[in-house]
Amino acid sequence: MKPTLILLLCFVATLTKAQQAEVWLTNADKSALFQKQNEIVIFGNEKTDGPTIFVDDTKRFQSMDGFGFTLTGGSATLINQLKTDEKAALLKELFATDQNNIGISYLRVSIGASDLSDHVFTYNDLTNGETDPNIQKFSLAEEQKDLIPVLKQILKINPSIKILGSPWTPPVWMKTNGNSKGGSLKPEYYQAYAKYLVKYIQSMQKEGIRIDAITIQNEPLHPGNNPSLLMLPSEQAAFIRKSLGPAFKAAAIKTKIILYDHNADRPDYPISVLNDPEARKYIDGSAFHLYGGTVEALTDVHEAHPDKNLYFTEQWIGAPGNFAGDLKWHVKNLIIGAPRNWSKNVLEWNLAADPKQNPHTDGGCTECLGAITIGNSIVRNPAYYIVAHASKFARPGSVRISSNITMGLANVAFKTPTGKTVLIVLNESDKPQAFAISSKGKTLSQSLNGGSVATYIW
Repeated sequence: MKPTLILLLCFVATLTKAQQAEVWLTNADKSALFQKQNEIVIFGNEKTDGPTIFVDDTKRFQSMDGFGFTLTGGSATLINQLKTDEKAALLKELFATDQNNIGISYLRVSIGASDLSDHVFTYNDLTNGETDPNIQKFSLAEEQKDLIPVLKQILKINPSIKILGSPWTPPVWMKTNGNSKGGSLKPEYYQAYAKYLVKYIQSMQKEGIRIDAITIQNEPLHPGNNPSLLMLPSEQAAFIRKSLGPAFKAAAIKTKIILYDHNADRPDYPISVLNDPEARKYIDGSAFHLYGGTVEALTDVHEAHPDKNLYFTEQWIGAPGNFAGDLKWHVKNLIIGAPRNWSKNVLEWNLAADPKQNPHTDGGCTECLGAITIGNSIVRNPAYYIVAHASKFARPGSVRISSNITMGLANVAFKTPTGKTVLIVLNESDKPQAFAISSKGKTLSQSLNGGSVATYIW
């Protein structure tokens, strides 16, 4: 072969590689489910008259910690009951990034039981009338059954996965009503509860499980769940200021302290706590759910305290699920909406449930559809595909970059640590929509069916 021809072929191959995009598609009618498209799509110089999404990696925003789920106690139990080879295959699919695996990079776990555990427990349960202010009877025995073994297997697949711990209740002897449901934390036990949380982080570390962050209380304004706790903003600020922050400092705990962990309809809650100059010294940021309010409220908190981080930590899908509706709403508001409003992560709710949405506590959620259903077979539900569109490609350390929203084409863009650009696009309409993607002066023409989602990587 002539040298000039070899040089020409190398040039064409290099140019094509630089301009070629990979496309992963989910259609609302399930005709494609997080499916890599075989067609070759290449950025070119053609002019387009239709709507265009302009991606600009010179305008950068927050870095991302990851995308994932809550590994509830019930989820861990169901996964741990699988046969050894089935469990290994499922965990690889969920947490590895190669081939068709979805690369979950962030997990939330409950500190003690959540309402999707099969029973209520804490790590310091005592007989009626007994107290333990020095937390000498602390025990992770309940977590040794399922959660810790599953986490250890996950860490073998992804040693750098971030784990967030959230308590649903303190030990009941610390509470005003002596009950797992409702009540408030007694001020005289602020120090004891701080010791409890320090011991949790230290005990998990001894198991080889690093807790990257904790929230103070899951849904502190919803004392009707089982378990639950009412914790008003002034109480949360006082607990952080007087007890938890100093306890973390004294024990050299590097785990981040994240406040609130509730709905976007009350941005005043985290703002008021962050307005406390002593409490805010210990606080990394605020966490949100979206069972009330709009995701844009996260930006209100960012603007009030731009030096503090934001997180999106929970959203459920109700059984039996509505694939098209769930896909559209959750991608628009969570996968796209939360990062566009400064969130560093996005977590859907429970990773796994059985076909009857078990297990759960007495009074816990009876309709929480897992991302996967574990029964006679494993079924992948809407949340699985919703998270996959981001988790596989927008890896930890990716930075959100600028992209405009046009003609009902909701989208968010990231620059990855390896230099790739990732663009997630949702066609919010019920009709096909043609559009273009523009990056660095090159244009890519595309079309999405109504309600469909695509991730573009180049």
